[in-house]
Amino acid sequence: MPISSVPHVSIGQPIKKDILPGAWVVVALLSFVGTLNYLDRTTITTMRDSITAAIPMNNAQFGLLTSVFLWVYGISSPFVGFLADRFSKSKVIILSLIVWSVATVITGFCKTFDELLATRILMGISEACYIPASLALIMDYHKGSTRSLATGINMVGLMVGSSLGFLGGWIAEHHSWNFAFHIFGIIGIAYSLFLIFVLRDAPRNILTPVEKQGQKKIRFFDTVKSLLSIRSYILMLIFWALLGIVGWLIVGWLPTYFQDHFHLSQSMAGLYATGFLYPSGIVGLLLGGFVADRWNKLNPRARILTPVIGLCVAAPSVFIASYTNALPLAIVFFIAYYLMRTFSDTNLMPILSMVADSNHRATGYGILNLFATIVGGIGIYVGGTLKDSHIGFNIIFQSASVLLLICAGLLYFVKSNGKKR
Repeated sequence: MPISSVPHVSIGQPIKKDILPGAWVVVALLSFVGTLNYLDRTTITTMRDSITAAIPMNNAQFGLLTSVFLWVYGISSPFVGFLADRFSKSKVIILSLIVWSVATVITGFCKTFDELLATRILMGISEACYIPASLALIMDYHKGSTRSLATGINMVGLMVGSSLGFLGGWIAEHHSWNFAFHIFGIIGIAYSLFLIFVLRDAPRNILTPVEKQGQKKIRFFDTVKSLLSIRSYILMLIFWALLGIVGWLIVGWLPTYFQDHFHLSQSMAGLYATGFLYPSGIVGLLLGGFVADRWNKLNPRARILTPVIGLCVAAPSVFIASYTNALPLAIVFFIAYYLMRTFSDTNLMPILSMVADSNHRATGYGILNLFATIVGGIGIYVGGTLKDSHIGFNIIFQSASVLLLICAGLLYFVKSNGKKR
């Protein structure tokens, strides 16, 4: 039986529950899609030697494969988010999964750099559809007391996918780099066929009065204009962009910092920079969601205040981690930073749902994604430029801790529109 099969409720009839039947099933289904999303996108970075041996390219070209993906991903996000708002969120998710899985399979057949580049562009566009549409669909099913935790569980899937990226390198070493793309792509195609029969949009006959009013034809530029007219959304846009700078800066350069500052080998620096952070991030997503949901029963601003508090702890954690000369202490405080910083990830869409119209959620998140990706990429570039100017990453990270406090301040002044969405 499709998960959308629920008892009939007339439009405008008061809703007794703020979570629809099948809501947690939707979260579980989407979490695995998220795992495939990040697994497919990161696999290529873990098999560099195998790919360059088969398809000769220089370092700049190999780097371009990831850069092009991010650029296309960011630019596409608002537009594909609008498609999810305008049409069916579940169908956008399924179509996205099919396209990027097919692109993953095709990647395994590539013989030239240009062919690889084309598949990365296709993956960037198709994968951009997933996060805005999936989070908006979760908001449709989870209408109140479970929104943050549900979002956090979905985000855990993304993090698991990132952490499993090493499988691509392992398969490439023991079989071939082509085989890894074929396997992951086929799994995605098979799962998309399964979702066709079980994943549905939230029933449109169960709507709040506010959602009922929003059921009208929407246009892209009208949606963007509406979002940018909201002061709190502008604050969220600046907040998420600045947080993107810090996030990409630390993730992109932390292995180099460990190498330079603590004189570690490349492999050990990579282990410390990722092996400890991903598990703490998973804990942070679940903890931040759980706390925000429980606190929200007592304080309607809980989903805003929870990440604000998290960032106020994350900021000094980054400062201490980049100031100390003791490696164990640095690891502990970087773990604390990542755990508390993910409070923002698990609460961003629930906060957006407090600010924007229910029919603008996916588009709104897509615009946030666009700015965070582009500005975050600039942050990585600036970090490298400052490093070339002989400014140590300890100084750069300490400056980034100030940005975290600014982010907390911006988020604190975000206000709910007061309507249940």
